[in-house]
Amino acid sequence: MTSGLTTVLREMPSLTVGGRTDAGVHARGAVAHFDVSSQVWGAIPGRSDRDPGVALVTRLRGVLPADIVVRSATPVPEAFDARFSALRRHYSYRIADRAQLLDPLRRRDTVIAHRTLEVDAMDQAAKSLQGLRDFGAFCKSRDGATTIRTLLEYRWRRHEDGTLIGTVVADAFCHHMVRSLVGGVLVVGEGRRSATWLTEVLATGVRDPWTQVMPARGLCLERIDYPDGEDALLSRDQESRAVRTLPAGVRRSPR
Repeated sequence: MTSGLTTVLREMPSLTVGGRTDAGVHARGAVAHFDVSSQVWGAIPGRSDRDPGVALVTRLRGVLPADIVVRSATPVPEAFDARFSALRRHYSYRIADRAQLLDPLRRRDTVIAHRTLEVDAMDQAAKSLQGLRDFGAFCKSRDGATTIRTLLEYRWRRHEDGTLIGTVVADAFCHHMVRSLVGGVLVVGEGRRSATWLTEVLATGVRDPWTQVMPARGLCLERIDYPDGEDALLSRDQESRAVRTLPAGVRRSPR
């Protein structure tokens, strides 16, 4: 993406993305921002009378690889930050536990499970993890980084085509968190652990060998939500950058 912008703008912008994803993870609703002078922005249409944002989308289409599509480009308030202004990030995860029903055209974004999964048990276990919690047991630790997150929604359902679809929504995620959460409910869906087992793992604060990090290809960033108005953007930015803590009376997971 940066190389495409450099080609069009004739200068290399510093690109900030709204959701940092591992290699192999897909994104349907990614958001990014970059800073550019009014002179450079105004020069994008060239001799045409197109809006610079419309012209940028068209010109990027000619230089980006086929698996990257820019849908729109528009100026935003100075307070906007694609990463720290985000309110919610929505992810989905696709699992096929009936390989004979797998659509071959979806082979690159769907993970095959080798056992039949009980989706109701997975959904029950997933919902038990919702709320403001220390997700250290499901994150790859990083020095100085907190693992406290608010998991707003975690659900599983079986799609009409037989595929299991997981929906994961949070204000933010730590490294490997979503793929580890999926790995945790997979064990429950296979019947090898009870639906209450994940809350027990969460309380320990220690990664359990059963909570595997699932393959990246099944994960997709679906959407990122942002507040309206510059004051709300500034407030959310400050909140996102602050070190997260658990409320009084809520036990922190041991390290």
